[in-house]
Amino acid sequence: MEVEYTARQVKISKALRTQAEEGMERIARILGKSARGSIVFSAQKREQIAEVTIQARLQTIAATGKADTLESALRAALEHAENQARRHRDRRIDGKRLPKEEKEISAPPVARSKARAAQSEEAEVAEAKSARPRKKTSAVIAVHKSPTRKTVVEPHVVTSGEAFAERSMTIEEAVKEVESKDRDLLIFHNLSGEQYVLHRRRDGEVELIELP
Repeated sequence: MEVEYTARQVKISKALRTQAEEGMERIARILGKSARGSIVFSAQKREQIAEVTIQARLQTIAATGKADTLESALRAALEHAENQARRHRDRRIDGKRLPKEEKEISAPPVARSKARAAQSEEAEVAEAKSARPRKKTSAVIAVHKSPTRKTVVEPHVVTSGEAFAERSMTIEEAVKEVESKDRDLLIFHNLSGEQYVLHRRRDGEVELIELP
């Protein structure tokens, strides 16, 4: 995997680079060798930060680790990114795997038109009349059944406090925010005031929508 390293107010040691290469190699075995990654090391006061971003063919992974040392921060970020990669791989495998029962092809039921069904009912009624003793006159009453109502599944409603970003951010920062906090929806705007929506689809992929 090709990895780009960036250091902001910190120094990347040889041991730290070796740790990063080993961790990214483990993730590459899960996502594939075509994935590309970047690691940004920085510091805020006494807190060391490592940000890992991986762009795979069908998935973008972003993970952040914070600790007292860069080694610990990198270890936390790599573990988070590896867990995301495994979940993505498992979802992809589950989507391709179908139960044996679903693979069997069954013939669809033959639907009868309303007119043909009515004619059939009338024929059955006439046959029943002819078979009965003709001592008394009987009347046939058609019974209409109400259509079966489908079960309505109530949608999941997300409150505005959970969906809106509190500050302006870039698209890359928004993707990291969604992945690090495992959110399904984020509405944000960049420094220019342009608004976007990031949401996670049912297949697990993150989709970006630009609002007009």
